[in-house]
Amino acid sequence: MLNHDSLVQLKGLKQQMEAEKERAEAVVKGTQARYGFAVLDDGREVFIPPDEMLKVFPEDRVRVCIRPTKDKRTVADVEKLVDSPLGDFTGRCVRKGRAMFVQPDLPQLTRWLFLPPHARNGAKEGDYLRCAVLRHPIRDGKPQAKVLEVIGNEATPGIENLYCQKKYRLQPEWPADLVAAIEKSLAARDPLQCGTRRDLTDLEFVSIDSARTQDIDDALYAEISSTGWVLYIAISDPTAYVEADSDLEQEIARRGTSTYFHGDVVPMLPEILSQERCALSEGVDRAALVCKVEVADDGTVGAFEFIEATVRSRAKLSYYGVDRYLAGNYDELMSHATPLEALYQVYRALRARREERELVMEDRQEYRWMLNDQKKIESIEPHEKLLSQKLVEECMIAANRCAALYLQDQQLNGPFVCHSGFRKDREEDARKFLQRYLPDQAEADLYDRTAYRDIIRGLSGAEHDLPLRAMVNRLLNRAELTTKPGDHMGMGLPCYTNCTSPLRKYVDYLVHRQIKAKLHERQEEIVSAELLAQLSRVLGNTREATAEAERWLVSDYMTRLVADDPKQVLAATVCHINSSGFSVRLNDTGLEGFVDLRQDPEKFSFDRWTASLTSTTRRFALEQPVEVTFAEVVAEDRSLRFEVVPGCGLKPPKQEAVAAEKD
Repeated sequence: MLNHDSLVQLKGLKQQMEAEKERAEAVVKGTQARYGFAVLDDGREVFIPPDEMLKVFPEDRVRVCIRPTKDKRTVADVEKLVDSPLGDFTGRCVRKGRAMFVQPDLPQLTRWLFLPPHARNGAKEGDYLRCAVLRHPIRDGKPQAKVLEVIGNEATPGIENLYCQKKYRLQPEWPADLVAAIEKSLAARDPLQCGTRRDLTDLEFVSIDSARTQDIDDALYAEISSTGWVLYIAISDPTAYVEADSDLEQEIARRGTSTYFHGDVVPMLPEILSQERCALSEGVDRAALVCKVEVADDGTVGAFEFIEATVRSRAKLSYYGVDRYLAGNYDELMSHATPLEALYQVYRALRARREERELVMEDRQEYRWMLNDQKKIESIEPHEKLLSQKLVEECMIAANRCAALYLQDQQLNGPFVCHSGFRKDREEDARKFLQRYLPDQAEADLYDRTAYRDIIRGLSGAEHDLPLRAMVNRLLNRAELTTKPGDHMGMGLPCYTNCTSPLRKYVDYLVHRQIKAKLHERQEEIVSAELLAQLSRVLGNTREATAEAERWLVSDYMTRLVADDPKQVLAATVCHINSSGFSVRLNDTGLEGFVDLRQDPEKFSFDRWTASLTSTTRRFALEQPVEVTFAEVVAEDRSLRFEVVPGCGLKPPKQEAVAAEKD
């Protein structure tokens, strides 16, 4: 037995140890390993050992006890669960022995969750699932899940799209109660009977779109004037049918855009509006917001106005049909020759003006994916942008420019699409880049629109061995949505927005709301910075969903493509490059993948100023032709990996080889 002094000492030691502990609330941060970290409210991160991590999920809010260890480190023990935000999630059904689990498709959560027999909902091994937590692991470290929905398996047609829609919480179907409310509203009132709407049904509008398009959101008409032309861009008017702040409008805001997968679409508007009542279909009267703009002989965009109107499209023309007409095959569309000729002349003037005074994006090789009955890629074909598509695009840009100027002149809170050009945090690199390759512009104001235009033109037209225009991309910002007008450097315009696709894009829909509120002299707080920030997050989510589905389709296609000849040589071009290796784009299909040079026996030196990787014997540079073989599909994200064919690569200049040897 311990004597009194020993007991006192032991009690004091316990009190000292307890005093050294700290209790606080924290958020659990997971890792790819078994351990994690407790992120305290004051920003500190404390190590959570593997045994303690078994009690929690990443993002859980917990109460922890922070204590020192014998080796004088600090660790966090989980004492209590405060909140677990993990809701439904997607994953795949896996089996271990007789037990079945779901492998969650979540970042930082690598553990499997047990599926008890009564909660499997018919799931089988290999099925893709939508699940929810049935039992949290806080008590014994043994979590359980229940199956909410079996999405399908590898044999399900379009599983790539179906799964990604569920994973990113996209909803293809429209709630029945909303559709019923829309039908009731359409039966009760007709916006075409509004007394303020101008009748423009006498103008010979035509729509030019893909042959299968049903949600036709624009139609065009042009006529000759004494100074050039008058161009009319009729844009479908869904705001005439959707009440402000209604449940329908809130659902439109939640969706943010129509999301286009290969072979599937998640629409922003229900079909009864987008494909029926609002679509500018041939031969029927439709509500439209019309941009009427004067275009001078030299392509200058002059006076304009926005008109709430009723229009009637004379014809639904396809891109291919109009392209054939513009190429000289007149017989097919002779009945529409007059408006088409005027539109073509307007296009030429607008395009020439932009090429001379502003910036026009360079055409990039496009590819068309042909899907089979299983919605897998059957083949990929190169596709050139048609002249008819460029014609429509130029007219849409004109309307978008006018909309941005209108928002600016009326001092409305956007939304504007701004592109600020060079990144502020890369200004020093930009100066060095220009000093090397465009010294005449090295001291130019990088944030002046005219100077930026001259720089980009100079890099595009420079007679140089290096692809300077492509190399400068790493120094540039991306476009963003703002409430205040600002330069769109990428187009060389003082302000810009999007207004021509309100059936498919919430940004365009908001622009319509803003313009129409002003036309009706209403003062409304429609757009805010918070709304645009939320919309940007929604758009980012949809981009991730479609990109993941595409990677899945591509990985399946590449695996089948090389099945009979795994080492077949593929012609490619270097499209991105960094210190680890380079990405290639296959010439025949446009598919991209990464070549990792870190595993190469030779050591490569990366030169950011020449966008190249050089060893003692080989050199790889941006836009260089290369030959590769398919190596693997990376399991984590289904991206492609390629290997360079032995002997492929340019011979490095002597001085670069010496420098690489020294490195």
